[in-house]
Amino acid sequence: MPRKPSFRDRAFVVRTYDFGEADRVVVLLTRTHGLVRAVAKGVRKSRSRFGSRIQPFVDIDVQLYPGRNLATITQADTVAYFGAGIIDDYDRYTAACAIMETAEKLSYSDLADAVLFDATSDALTRLQGNDHPTLVLDAFILRATENSGWGLSLFECANCGAPGPHAAFSPSLGGAVCTTCRPPGAMDVDPEVLHTMWLIQNGRATTAEHAERVHRATTAHLQWHVESAVRSLKIMEQA
Repeated sequence: MPRKPSFRDRAFVVRTYDFGEADRVVVLLTRTHGLVRAVAKGVRKSRSRFGSRIQPFVDIDVQLYPGRNLATITQADTVAYFGAGIIDDYDRYTAACAIMETAEKLSYSDLADAVLFDATSDALTRLQGNDHPTLVLDAFILRATENSGWGLSLFECANCGAPGPHAAFSPSLGGAVCTTCRPPGAMDVDPEVLHTMWLIQNGRATTAEHAERVHRATTAHLQWHVESAVRSLKIMEQA
């Protein structure tokens, strides 16, 4: 069977682990090839030609040669570096880590998802600015889960469609719920919290007044749909 040809793509490093004496296995969120697992040979050597580029929070233009189990990174050029303003700020750093971990969980091998890639880039860009880091993370989660088919109903009842505003939120039913449809375990929420979630999901400006409660509802929504816990979110909760 002939091997697949090499390909070039934009990518973010979402996870790495050491492999052998000098290599590193890298999990890449690419723009047009989905989630790609690759090996960066010799990247841990001090004289590696692209070691400094194969790290989190860097948008890279990468050349990959497919293999049986792992692709091989043969070239990597920096497109944008997002570490400035993030790695030295604990809140922004943990939010950025949660963004990358969430992106990995919502991405699939060989399935192009330019929307997810662009949402990741936009979120990291905003983390470099003055935006509230938790709201940036929550906006990313809401956009990314909507792109994956798990969009929330934040005004009408997610179960019966009754017009809101409503004062309860159910991750299992998909958003706001009315008094009649409210299931056991649903969260009590101020309708303004749901309104803030709608604003950040749609890229609208808002204040951080409801940030803590927005984050609680948004992370409950994410955890309901992904198969395993997002560890970065637990680290944020412990801070």
